[in-house]
Amino acid sequence: MILKKMKENPAVFLIFIFGIVSLLGDMTYEGARGVVGPYLASLGASAAFVGFISGVGEFLGYSLRIISGYLTDKTNRVWTFTILGYLMIFSIPLIGLTNSWQIAAIFIVLERIGKAVRTPARDVILSYATKKIGTGLGFGMHEAMDQIGAIIGPLLFGLFLYCGLGYKKGFLLLIFPCIIMVIALLIAKQIVKNPKLLEKDKRAIAEKKQDIPFIFWIYILFSATSVMGFVNFQIISYHCKIKHILDDSLIPVLYALAMGVDAIFALIIGRIYDNFGVKTIFIIPFINLIIPFFVFMKNIYFLILGIIIWGMAMGMYETVMRAYIADIIPINKRGYSYGVFNTVFGLSYFLGSFFIGFLYSLNLTYITIYIIFINVMSILIGIQLIKKAG
Repeated sequence: MILKKMKENPAVFLIFIFGIVSLLGDMTYEGARGVVGPYLASLGASAAFVGFISGVGEFLGYSLRIISGYLTDKTNRVWTFTILGYLMIFSIPLIGLTNSWQIAAIFIVLERIGKAVRTPARDVILSYATKKIGTGLGFGMHEAMDQIGAIIGPLLFGLFLYCGLGYKKGFLLLIFPCIIMVIALLIAKQIVKNPKLLEKDKRAIAEKKQDIPFIFWIYILFSATSVMGFVNFQIISYHCKIKHILDDSLIPVLYALAMGVDAIFALIIGRIYDNFGVKTIFIIPFINLIIPFFVFMKNIYFLILGIIIWGMAMGMYETVMRAYIADIIPINKRGYSYGVFNTVFGLSYFLGSFFIGFLYSLNLTYITIYIIFINVMSILIGIQLIKKAG
Protein backbone atom coordinates (compact mmCIF):
# COMPACT_ATOMS: atom_id res chain seq x y z
CA MET A 1 0.00 0.00 0.00
CA ILE A 2 2.78 2.43 0.96
CA LEU A 3 4.86 1.54 -2.11
CA LYS A 4 1.79 2.10 -4.30
CA LYS A 5 1.27 5.62 -2.93
CA MET A 6 4.98 6.38 -3.42
CA LYS A 7 4.75 5.38 -7.07
CA GLU A 8 1.63 7.52 -7.55
CA ASN A 9 3.47 10.69 -6.47
CA PRO A 10 7.20 9.95 -6.90
CA ALA A 11 8.34 13.60 -6.96
CA VAL A 12 6.96 14.47 -3.51
CA PHE A 13 8.16 11.11 -2.22
CA LEU A 14 11.68 11.78 -3.52
CA ILE A 15 11.85 15.22 -1.86
CA PHE A 16 10.61 13.75 1.41
CA ILE A 17 12.97 10.76 1.35
CA PHE A 18 15.96 13.00 0.60
CA GLY A 19 14.88 15.15 3.53
CA ILE A 20 15.00 12.04 5.74
CA VAL A 21 18.37 11.04 4.27
CA SER A 22 19.83 14.52 4.89
CA LEU A 23 18.35 14.58 8.40
CA LEU A 24 20.07 11.28 9.25
CA GLY A 25 23.29 12.32 7.53
CA ASP A 26 23.38 15.59 9.45
CA MET A 27 22.67 13.75 12.70
CA THR A 28 25.84 11.77 12.03
CA TYR A 29 28.38 14.27 10.78
CA GLU A 30 27.07 17.39 12.54
CA GLY A 31 26.89 15.36 15.74
CA ALA A 32 30.54 14.44 15.27
CA ARG A 33 31.88 17.79 14.07
CA GLY A 34 31.26 19.48 17.39
CA VAL A 35 33.46 16.99 19.25
CA VAL A 36 36.21 15.95 16.82
CA GLY A 37 38.43 18.77 18.09
CA PRO A 38 38.54 17.67 21.72
CA TYR A 39 38.57 14.00 20.67
CA LEU A 40 41.65 14.47 18.46
CA ALA A 41 43.26 16.41 21.30
CA SER A 42 42.59 13.49 23.67
CA LEU A 43 44.43 11.23 21.21
CA GLY A 44 47.45 13.54 21.23
CA ALA A 45 46.88 15.83 18.23
CA SER A 46 48.05 19.42 18.48
CA ALA A 47 45.78 22.43 18.07
CA ALA A 48 47.61 23.33 14.86
CA PHE A 49 46.91 19.88 13.42
CA VAL A 50 43.22 20.03 14.38
CA GLY A 51 42.93 23.38 12.59
CA PHE A 52 44.84 22.05 9.59
CA ILE A 53 42.65 18.95 9.22
CA SER A 54 39.46 21.00 9.55
CA GLY A 55 40.69 23.40 6.87
CA VAL A 56 41.77 20.62 4.50
CA GLY A 57 38.47 18.80 4.96
CA GLU A 58 36.36 21.88 4.21
CA PHE A 59 38.55 22.81 1.23
CA LEU A 60 38.23 19.35 -0.34
CA GLY A 61 34.53 19.23 0.56
CA TYR A 62 33.92 22.24 -1.66
CA SER A 63 36.69 22.25 -4.29
CA LEU A 64 36.05 18.68 -5.48
CA ARG A 65 32.39 19.40 -6.22
CA ILE A 66 33.20 20.89 -9.61
CA ILE A 67 34.78 17.53 -10.58
CA SER A 68 31.98 15.37 -9.19
CA GLY A 69 29.39 17.66 -10.80
CA TYR A 70 31.10 17.38 -14.19
CA LEU A 71 31.31 13.58 -13.89
CA THR A 72 27.65 13.41 -12.87
CA ASP A 73 26.64 15.12 -16.12
CA LYS A 74 29.15 13.19 -18.21
CA THR A 75 28.14 9.74 -16.95
CA ASN A 76 24.49 10.51 -16.09
CA ARG A 77 24.95 8.33 -12.98
CA VAL A 78 23.21 10.55 -10.44
CA TRP A 79 22.32 7.68 -8.13
CA THR A 80 25.86 6.24 -8.19
CA PHE A 81 27.48 9.49 -7.05
CA THR A 82 24.72 10.20 -4.54
CA ILE A 83 24.87 6.79 -2.87
CA LEU A 84 28.69 6.63 -2.94
CA GLY A 85 28.89 10.05 -1.30
CA TYR A 86 26.45 9.10 1.45
CA LEU A 87 28.23 5.78 2.07
CA MET A 88 31.36 7.78 2.92
CA ILE A 89 29.54 9.13 6.00
CA PHE A 90 30.25 5.69 7.53
CA SER A 91 33.78 6.99 8.10
CA ILE A 92 32.38 8.92 11.08
CA PRO A 93 31.42 5.84 13.18
CA LEU A 94 34.78 4.31 12.21
CA ILE A 95 36.52 7.10 14.15
CA GLY A 96 35.46 5.25 17.31
CA LEU A 97 37.51 2.20 16.32
CA THR A 98 40.93 3.87 16.29
CA ASN A 99 43.33 5.13 18.93
CA SER A 100 45.42 6.96 16.33
CA TRP A 101 44.72 10.63 15.73
CA GLN A 102 46.30 10.31 12.27
CA ILE A 103 43.81 7.61 11.20
CA ALA A 104 40.94 9.49 12.85
CA ALA A 105 41.94 12.53 10.79
CA ILE A 106 41.79 10.47 7.59
CA PHE A 107 38.24 9.41 8.44
CA ILE A 108 37.28 13.05 9.07
CA VAL A 109 38.64 14.13 5.68
CA LEU A 110 36.97 11.17 3.94
CA GLU A 111 33.56 12.29 5.19
CA ARG A 112 34.14 15.76 3.72
CA ILE A 113 35.20 14.24 0.39
CA GLY A 114 31.97 12.24 0.49
CA LYS A 115 30.11 15.54 0.86
CA ALA A 116 31.79 16.74 -2.35
CA VAL A 117 30.92 13.51 -4.19
CA ARG A 118 27.21 13.46 -3.32
CA THR A 119 26.11 17.10 -3.20
CA PRO A 120 25.96 18.02 -6.94
CA ALA A 121 24.30 14.69 -7.85
CA ARG A 122 21.81 14.95 -4.98
CA ASP A 123 20.89 18.52 -5.95
CA VAL A 124 20.41 17.43 -9.56
CA ILE A 125 17.95 14.73 -8.43
CA LEU A 126 16.13 17.25 -6.25
CA SER A 127 16.00 19.72 -9.13
CA TYR A 128 14.03 17.19 -11.20
CA ALA A 129 11.60 16.43 -8.39
CA THR A 130 11.04 20.02 -7.21
CA LYS A 131 9.73 21.08 -10.63
CA LYS A 132 6.47 19.32 -9.72
CA ILE A 133 5.73 21.45 -6.64
CA GLY A 134 7.92 24.54 -7.13
CA THR A 135 11.70 24.61 -6.85
CA GLY A 136 11.65 27.04 -3.94
CA LEU A 137 9.21 25.04 -1.86
CA GLY A 138 10.91 21.75 -2.76
CA PHE A 139 14.39 22.88 -1.76
CA GLY A 140 12.85 24.59 1.28
CA MET A 141 11.32 21.30 2.44
CA HIS A 142 14.67 19.56 2.01
CA GLU A 143 16.56 22.27 3.90
CA ALA A 144 14.05 22.25 6.77
CA MET A 145 14.48 18.52 7.34
CA ASP A 146 18.24 18.81 6.88
CA GLN A 147 18.47 21.38 9.67
CA ILE A 148 16.40 19.26 12.04
CA GLY A 149 19.22 16.72 11.78
CA ALA A 150 21.79 19.48 12.37
CA ILE A 151 20.01 20.32 15.64
CA ILE A 152 19.48 16.73 16.82
CA GLY A 153 23.01 15.50 16.05
CA PRO A 154 25.05 17.71 18.42
CA LEU A 155 22.41 17.39 21.15
CA LEU A 156 22.44 13.59 20.76
CA PHE A 157 26.22 13.36 21.05
CA GLY A 158 26.08 15.66 24.04
CA LEU A 159 23.62 13.21 25.60
CA PHE A 160 26.02 10.32 24.91
CA LEU A 161 28.77 12.17 26.78
CA TYR A 162 26.43 13.20 29.59
CA CYS A 163 25.47 9.54 30.08
CA GLY A 164 29.15 8.64 30.42
CA LEU A 165 29.46 6.66 27.18
CA GLY A 166 32.56 8.57 26.12
CA TYR A 167 33.74 9.63 22.68
CA LYS A 168 34.47 6.17 21.25
CA LYS A 169 31.06 4.69 22.00
CA GLY A 170 29.44 7.94 20.93
CA PHE A 171 31.04 7.72 17.48
CA LEU A 172 30.19 4.02 17.16
CA LEU A 173 26.52 4.62 18.02
CA LEU A 174 26.28 6.99 15.06
CA ILE A 175 26.34 3.95 12.80
CA PHE A 176 22.60 3.45 13.37
CA PRO A 177 21.42 6.65 11.62
CA CYS A 178 23.91 5.79 8.85
CA ILE A 179 22.31 2.39 8.29
CA ILE A 180 18.76 3.81 8.20
CA MET A 181 20.01 6.55 5.82
CA VAL A 182 21.35 4.01 3.30
CA ILE A 183 18.18 1.91 3.50
CA ALA A 184 16.11 5.03 2.73
CA LEU A 185 18.36 5.83 -0.24
CA LEU A 186 18.06 2.34 -1.68
CA ILE A 187 14.26 2.47 -1.35
CA ALA A 188 14.23 5.82 -3.16
CA LYS A 189 16.39 4.42 -5.97
CA GLN A 190 14.07 1.44 -6.30
CA ILE A 191 10.94 3.61 -6.54
CA VAL A 192 12.45 6.31 -8.81
CA LYS A 193 15.10 4.61 -10.94
CA ASN A 194 15.37 7.49 -13.43
CA PRO A 195 14.59 10.79 -11.65
CA LYS A 196 15.18 12.78 -14.84
CA LEU A 197 11.82 11.53 -16.11
CA LEU A 198 10.12 13.55 -13.36
CA GLU A 199 10.91 16.71 -15.32
CA LYS A 200 8.83 16.28 -18.45
CA ASP A 201 7.93 19.85 -19.36
CA LYS A 202 8.57 21.01 -22.93
CA ARG A 203 11.08 23.64 -21.85
CA ALA A 204 13.32 21.03 -20.22
CA ILE A 205 13.20 18.83 -23.32
CA ALA A 206 13.93 21.74 -25.64
CA GLU A 207 16.92 22.79 -23.53
CA LYS A 208 18.40 19.31 -23.37
CA LYS A 209 21.35 20.14 -25.62
CA GLN A 210 21.77 23.80 -24.71
CA ASP A 211 24.82 25.29 -23.03
CA ILE A 212 24.96 27.09 -19.69
CA PRO A 213 23.35 30.55 -20.11
CA PHE A 214 25.42 33.69 -19.48
CA ILE A 215 23.12 34.73 -16.63
CA PHE A 216 24.51 31.81 -14.61
CA TRP A 217 27.95 33.46 -14.45
CA ILE A 218 26.42 36.74 -13.28
CA TYR A 219 24.62 34.69 -10.65
CA ILE A 220 27.88 33.02 -9.59
CA LEU A 221 29.49 36.45 -9.15
CA PHE A 222 26.48 37.63 -7.13
CA SER A 223 26.66 34.50 -4.93
CA ALA A 224 30.40 34.88 -4.37
CA THR A 225 30.21 38.52 -3.28
CA SER A 226 27.15 38.02 -1.09
CA VAL A 227 28.66 35.11 0.87
CA MET A 228 31.97 36.96 1.27
CA GLY A 229 29.93 39.59 3.14
CA PHE A 230 28.28 37.06 5.45
CA VAL A 231 29.54 36.76 9.05
CA ASN A 232 30.03 33.08 9.96
CA PHE A 233 28.94 31.61 13.28
CA GLN A 234 32.50 30.78 14.37
CA ILE A 235 33.30 34.52 14.53
CA ILE A 236 30.02 35.24 16.32
CA SER A 237 30.65 32.49 18.91
CA TYR A 238 34.24 33.72 19.35
CA HIS A 239 32.87 37.20 20.04
CA CYS A 240 30.42 35.78 22.62
CA LYS A 241 33.28 33.97 24.35
CA ILE A 242 35.89 36.70 24.64
CA LYS A 243 33.38 39.43 25.46
CA HIS A 244 31.73 37.19 28.10
CA ILE A 245 28.29 37.74 26.61
CA LEU A 246 27.18 34.13 27.10
CA ASP A 247 28.28 31.19 29.18
CA ASP A 248 30.14 28.58 27.10
CA SER A 249 27.35 26.05 27.60
CA LEU A 250 24.80 28.43 26.03
CA ILE A 251 26.72 29.08 22.80
CA PRO A 252 25.65 25.73 21.23
CA VAL A 253 22.07 26.58 22.21
CA LEU A 254 22.45 29.84 20.27
CA TYR A 255 23.55 27.82 17.23
CA ALA A 256 20.60 25.45 17.67
CA LEU A 257 18.30 28.51 17.67
CA ALA A 258 19.81 29.66 14.38
CA MET A 259 19.33 26.21 12.84
CA GLY A 260 15.72 26.18 14.00
CA VAL A 261 15.09 29.56 12.37
CA ASP A 262 16.86 28.28 9.24
CA ALA A 263 14.54 25.25 9.08
CA ILE A 264 11.32 27.27 9.49
CA PHE A 265 12.32 30.18 7.26
CA ALA A 266 13.48 27.83 4.47
CA LEU A 267 9.88 26.73 3.94
CA ILE A 268 8.58 30.31 3.96
CA ILE A 269 11.22 31.80 1.66
CA GLY A 270 10.97 28.83 -0.68
CA ARG A 271 7.30 29.54 -1.24
CA ILE A 272 7.98 33.26 -1.68
CA TYR A 273 10.65 32.45 -4.28
CA ASP A 274 8.18 30.36 -6.29
CA ASN A 275 5.90 33.43 -6.49
CA PHE A 276 8.48 36.20 -7.07
CA GLY A 277 11.50 34.44 -8.60
CA VAL A 278 15.01 35.91 -8.65
CA LYS A 279 13.91 39.13 -6.91
CA THR A 280 13.73 37.05 -3.71
CA ILE A 281 17.46 36.25 -3.89
CA PHE A 282 18.18 39.97 -4.10
CA ILE A 283 17.16 40.26 -0.41
CA ILE A 284 20.28 38.38 0.76
CA PRO A 285 22.88 41.21 0.66
CA PHE A 286 20.44 43.51 2.46
CA ILE A 287 20.08 40.96 5.27
CA ASN A 288 23.88 40.57 5.38
CA LEU A 289 24.20 44.33 5.91
CA ILE A 290 22.01 44.16 9.03
CA ILE A 291 23.66 41.20 10.79
CA PRO A 292 26.90 42.80 12.14
CA PHE A 293 24.94 45.65 13.78
CA PHE A 294 23.28 43.06 16.05
CA VAL A 295 25.61 40.07 16.52
CA PHE A 296 28.59 42.17 17.65
CA MET A 297 26.62 43.99 20.33
CA LYS A 298 27.24 43.19 24.00
CA ASN A 299 23.51 43.23 24.70
CA ILE A 300 22.18 39.66 24.75
CA TYR A 301 18.78 40.66 23.35
CA PHE A 302 20.35 42.32 20.32
CA LEU A 303 22.55 39.22 19.92
CA ILE A 304 19.53 36.89 19.89
CA LEU A 305 17.75 39.11 17.35
CA GLY A 306 20.92 39.07 15.23
CA ILE A 307 21.09 35.27 15.41
CA ILE A 308 17.48 35.03 14.25
CA ILE A 309 18.33 37.24 11.26
CA TRP A 310 21.49 35.16 10.69
CA GLY A 311 19.39 31.98 10.62
CA MET A 312 17.07 33.58 8.05
CA ALA A 313 20.09 34.32 5.83
CA MET A 314 21.25 30.72 6.13
CA GLY A 315 17.79 29.54 5.12
CA MET A 316 18.00 31.64 1.97
CA TYR A 317 21.50 30.48 1.07
CA GLU A 318 20.54 26.82 1.39
CA THR A 319 17.15 27.09 -0.31
CA VAL A 320 16.52 29.70 -2.98
CA MET A 321 20.12 29.88 -4.14
CA ARG A 322 19.99 26.20 -5.09
CA ALA A 323 16.46 26.52 -6.48
CA TYR A 324 17.43 29.27 -8.93
CA ILE A 325 20.05 27.04 -10.57
CA ALA A 326 17.37 24.41 -11.21
CA ASP A 327 15.28 27.09 -12.94
CA ILE A 328 17.92 28.52 -15.29
CA ILE A 329 20.18 25.56 -16.14
CA PRO A 330 19.27 22.92 -18.77
CA ILE A 331 19.08 19.38 -17.41
CA ASN A 332 22.22 18.15 -19.18
CA LYS A 333 24.41 20.80 -17.49
CA ARG A 334 22.90 20.83 -14.02
CA GLY A 335 25.45 18.60 -12.25
CA TYR A 336 28.39 20.67 -13.48
CA SER A 337 26.56 23.91 -12.66
CA TYR A 338 25.86 22.80 -9.10
CA GLY A 339 29.50 21.77 -8.85
CA VAL A 340 30.70 25.20 -10.00
CA PHE A 341 28.26 26.97 -7.70
CA ASN A 342 29.29 24.96 -4.63
CA THR A 343 33.01 25.26 -5.36
CA VAL A 344 32.89 29.04 -5.82
CA PHE A 345 30.53 29.39 -2.86
CA GLY A 346 32.88 27.42 -0.58
CA LEU A 347 35.98 29.33 -1.68
CA SER A 348 34.22 32.68 -1.26
CA TYR A 349 32.90 31.65 2.16
CA PHE A 350 36.44 30.73 3.20
CA LEU A 351 37.90 34.04 1.96
CA GLY A 352 35.14 36.09 3.55
CA SER A 353 35.55 34.28 6.87
CA PHE A 354 39.31 34.85 6.76
CA PHE A 355 38.94 38.58 6.03
CA ILE A 356 36.30 39.09 8.72
CA GLY A 357 38.35 37.10 11.27
CA PHE A 358 41.45 39.14 10.46
CA LEU A 359 39.55 42.44 10.69
CA TYR A 360 38.01 41.38 14.01
CA SER A 361 41.53 41.19 15.49
CA LEU A 362 42.04 44.82 14.45
CA ASN A 363 38.78 46.63 15.08
CA LEU A 364 35.06 45.84 14.83
CA THR A 365 34.55 49.03 12.84
CA TYR A 366 36.66 47.60 10.02
CA ILE A 367 34.31 44.60 9.81
CA THR A 368 31.33 46.92 9.39
CA ILE A 369 33.11 48.88 6.64
CA TYR A 370 34.13 45.67 4.84
CA ILE A 371 30.63 44.15 5.01
CA ILE A 372 29.02 47.35 3.74
CA PHE A 373 31.50 47.54 0.85
CA ILE A 374 31.23 43.90 -0.26
CA ASN A 375 27.43 43.79 0.03
CA VAL A 376 27.01 47.02 -1.92
CA MET A 377 29.03 45.30 -4.66
CA SER A 378 26.70 42.32 -4.39
CA ILE A 379 23.64 44.59 -4.66
CA LEU A 380 25.01 46.22 -7.82
CA ILE A 381 25.64 42.79 -9.37
CA GLY A 382 22.18 41.71 -8.22
CA ILE A 383 20.62 44.63 -10.10
CA GLN A 384 22.30 43.42 -13.28
CA LEU A 385 21.13 39.88 -12.53
CA ILE A 386 17.50 41.01 -12.25
CA LYS A 387 17.77 43.07 -15.43
CA LYS A 388 19.21 40.09 -17.31
CA ALA A 389 16.52 37.80 -15.91
CA GLY A 390 13.90 40.18 -17.29
